[in-house]
Amino acid sequence: MFICASGFVNDQPQDRRRQPRGQQHDQKDIQSHMAQNTSMEEFEALLNESLEMDTPEEGSVVKGKVIAIEAGQAIIDVGYKMEGRVELKEFANPGEAPEIAVGDEVEVYLRAAENARGEAVISREMARREEAWDRLEKAYADDARVEGAIFGRVKGGFTVDLGGAVAFLPGSQVDVRPVRDAGPLMGLKQPFQILKMDRRRGNIVVSRRAILEESRAEQRAEVIANLTEGQAVDGVVKNITEYGAFVDLGGVDGLLHVTDMAWRRVNHPNEILSIGETVKVQVIKINKETHRISLGMKQLQDDPWDTVVAKYPLDSVHTGRVTNITDYGAFVELEAGVEGLVHVSEMSWTKKNVHPGKIVSTSQEVEVMVLEIDEAKRRVSLGLKQTMRNPWEIFAETHPEGTQVEGEVKNITEFGLFVGLPGEIDGMVHLSDLTWEGRGEDVIGSYAKGDIVQAVVSEVDVEKERISLSIKAAQGDPFADAIGGVKRGSIITVAVTAIEDGGVEVEYEGMKSFIRRSDLSRDRAEQRPERFQVGDKIDVRVTNIDSKTRRLGLSIKAREIAEEKEAVEQYGSSDSGASLGDILGAALKTDD
Repeated sequence: MFICASGFVNDQPQDRRRQPRGQQHDQKDIQSHMAQNTSMEEFEALLNESLEMDTPEEGSVVKGKVIAIEAGQAIIDVGYKMEGRVELKEFANPGEAPEIAVGDEVEVYLRAAENARGEAVISREMARREEAWDRLEKAYADDARVEGAIFGRVKGGFTVDLGGAVAFLPGSQVDVRPVRDAGPLMGLKQPFQILKMDRRRGNIVVSRRAILEESRAEQRAEVIANLTEGQAVDGVVKNITEYGAFVDLGGVDGLLHVTDMAWRRVNHPNEILSIGETVKVQVIKINKETHRISLGMKQLQDDPWDTVVAKYPLDSVHTGRVTNITDYGAFVELEAGVEGLVHVSEMSWTKKNVHPGKIVSTSQEVEVMVLEIDEAKRRVSLGLKQTMRNPWEIFAETHPEGTQVEGEVKNITEFGLFVGLPGEIDGMVHLSDLTWEGRGEDVIGSYAKGDIVQAVVSEVDVEKERISLSIKAAQGDPFADAIGGVKRGSIITVAVTAIEDGGVEVEYEGMKSFIRRSDLSRDRAEQRPERFQVGDKIDVRVTNIDSKTRRLGLSIKAREIAEEKEAVEQYGSSDSGASLGDILGAALKTDD
């Protein structure tokens, strides 16, 4: 079968000898063309064969062979007539030199089949990452440990190389205790536990602490099994905090709380302990579930509280040292391990609203009195002011009621003045004791802090710690002086100072009083205020003496009734037949 130039098939070949010369040339051209078609078919077959071969896909891991190393790069033949370059640092673990040589077979990640230079774009690091993720996902599913090395520090923790994949190690997961210097851990291959991983986001979180806790738990269980409560053991101080110290008992730590270091008050553990020191402690308590051990040092010493009641009886006075000052009082050490509290209310007789630090100071030696002992709660109540006499008692003895004193105005309130007195105490002058005339509210404004005033002691209450003073008493009582020997029922002469509708205002020895209309006369028709004039002198009867209001009750009517009664008793009665006019007439003649 032949293929013509036109491309059609001719099944009947012709005899070249019978053909003319021109036709013979045409036949040669046909044969030449047929040969070219045959070679094209072979090429097409080869091309199809190569296309049908499994060529790698971009984004997959392929195997390659190192054919050269130059300029810090490894040239790798990945087959399929493709070569690529990889930086040598991608063949090295963090902190290590690259291990690669010509002829080595490696796996690389094919990022692109061809770049601008006609080379394959490959990455060893990405291949290691894909390989690592497969391995890590399996370990995470099996809850198995993985090996890695810390190679960098980031915010909040560290970065860990897990054989191609980078994980985050939080600072809290580095060790069972806070790590101040992570330098010795850098670059060291060690096991980690995967806490969380997300391949899509490329996040892996690991823990070194979980591995340590697991191994420590096994070791701790073995050590704890050999310990019993009450046992005395030796340990090494491993760490010191504000609240105590951790003591290594040989693979397991116990907490020695600051309150169990000594019977006396310890402000900070470093006062009596130092890191690395060997100490003898007693096992106080073991928690089998949490494997926590509580230790004590003072339990190996005599308890001073066994003799407290005998050594410090109630009301006895002792010298102690101030160890601590708080807002509510001060702690005083009577002896090592025995402290008492002086409450702020028991510190001073006079300083009531001040901080204890203004009365005593730390390390000061003071005399205190034992007020109460509570053995169950191991508490001693002490008093500082009880070692001194009550200044109110002293004042009451030296300044009885009626004594005149002088003092400085310390404070002014809406209800009176506070005046400083001997013994650093204050007395109060109430508004009602400021003046005899007018209201105290009106005159208190005339006083100022620092003024020196004279006053009279009117009352001293030692139990309530109160002293009442009177400024007006020190000035004398003009009302008492004015009325003199005047008593209820006395007849006095007053001067009219004002005429009002309801009565008349009168004055007696400078003291004002008021006579109501109904008291102006016994006769209703004469009860007219206008019948009097300012300046008139009239005799009145004293019906009442009110020291509080400082007023005299006066009445003309009462005087007239009293005079009538007296006349009747003296000159006769209505029963004798004499008329009232006769009797009064006789009385008036007698008065004349």
